[in-house]
Amino acid sequence: MTDSNAIGRIPTGIDGFDHIALGGLPAGRSTLVSGTTGSGKTLFAVEFLSRGITRYNEPGVFVTFEETATDIRRNSASLGFPIQLWEDEGKWAFVEASGSISEDTPAVGAYDFGALVARIEHAVRQTGACRVALDSLNAISTRFTDIAVVRRELFRVASALKALGVTSVLTAERPEEYDGVTRYGVEPFVLDNVIILRNVLRQGRRTRTVEIVKFRGAPHRTGEWLFTIDPRGGIVVVPLAFLTPSDHASLARVSSGIPELDEMCGGGFYRDAIVLMTGPPGTGKTLASLRFTAAGVEAGERCLLCTFDGTPGQLFRSAAGWGLDLKAMRASGLLRVMSGYAEVMSPEDHFLRLRHAIEEFAPGRLVVDTLSALERVAAPRTLLDFVIALGAVLRQNEITTLLTGTPAGRVSSANAPLITSDIAGLSDVWIQLRYVESPAEIRRAIAVLQARGSAHDHSIRALTIDGSGMHIGEPLSGVPHVSTGPVDPEIARGASESEETEGPAR
Repeated sequence: MTDSNAIGRIPTGIDGFDHIALGGLPAGRSTLVSGTTGSGKTLFAVEFLSRGITRYNEPGVFVTFEETATDIRRNSASLGFPIQLWEDEGKWAFVEASGSISEDTPAVGAYDFGALVARIEHAVRQTGACRVALDSLNAISTRFTDIAVVRRELFRVASALKALGVTSVLTAERPEEYDGVTRYGVEPFVLDNVIILRNVLRQGRRTRTVEIVKFRGAPHRTGEWLFTIDPRGGIVVVPLAFLTPSDHASLARVSSGIPELDEMCGGGFYRDAIVLMTGPPGTGKTLASLRFTAAGVEAGERCLLCTFDGTPGQLFRSAAGWGLDLKAMRASGLLRVMSGYAEVMSPEDHFLRLRHAIEEFAPGRLVVDTLSALERVAAPRTLLDFVIALGAVLRQNEITTLLTGTPAGRVSSANAPLITSDIAGLSDVWIQLRYVESPAEIRRAIAVLQARGSAHDHSIRALTIDGSGMHIGEPLSGVPHVSTGPVDPEIARGASESEETEGPAR
């Protein structure tokens, strides 16, 4: 049964936002979008109107109190919004109010907004607008010393918009990221809905988030949600913009490039599988990635190889040491290499770059080596959102993916960092590379901890690397100590003493 009293929704069309809003903004009401400088308020307002025109054939009116219409047209064109064309077609109209709310306006508390309301009503009727955006309310608030007057006049504008039957977005400035909703604090009490955009400096980088504070009488998701601005298309809420449920799952298998690993995983990886390979430095993650890539090229598949910890030259040199010619693979058109350091941009921008490469190159395989590099510039939650969003894109396109990571712990997988376990939970296959320490030598080992939908080898097997590549041997027995991190002499000594007193581990 449907609730006859439920408030209707109007989709914003902004990627991912309508998932937070559970369908969009409450229809026929006014929504306050508040944020600090650079948080994306004006873009939200512009995109709300633009998506209404392009996706829902709903004309809009933009009321500007600060920027000129010329500036808004120019700035929006860079994002692919042809406002001038829409004006010519009668789908978009500007109401420039900067002249009526100017520095010369007497701040006596008696300004009449009747003329402005009349202009908005005329533009709405002329275009048949369903959506209206006002940017920004601070131009009104700063001209009056009497807050009661601001509240009264704002209520008058909101009531007029409601009477017109339009759904509106009104932007406002806030001085702090986590202190109050707006500068003067009256707007949230007048308007039905409140959204906050933040642009917080974290770990030396700006992180944007969006939060719905209230939808009067309408449900919504709570909390802060990461978003970024795509230079090609506007606001993208990560990861919600890409979460599209699918019932399809591939049954086809592809090779990892290492026959013994294929056997351990029950015959290779499923074509749409996301594989996580973790292990400390030097255990063979990059080599496994290169063999996976080479196997794809040999099978005629396009492969996208992304590294966050080096240059193409370093990668080509490493591959050549194992007899793999990445330059020839790239020249064939079947390999594209993306490289650079994690610090050059935010995790959200790294995601957008990967997403665009996937759309343009249409690879059958993807390697990301290594996710751990992103930990230098991202909080755990941000990194998890990165993987969730990337995973959604990959599964939609049936791209076989190998992600590598370096756990921070020195002991067994039971003590792996929480973020590693979270990412493993999003993966289909989890392969762990390890160091095996004994009194006489340090060896490598490999284990398949998880292979969803497939029988797999549960043993810990010997792993060796030589000039010809990676080789997986027989199951190890009598292993006194298994480590996921750098070798610690104290641990090795303790393992030796334990072996002498207790015997080999079973």
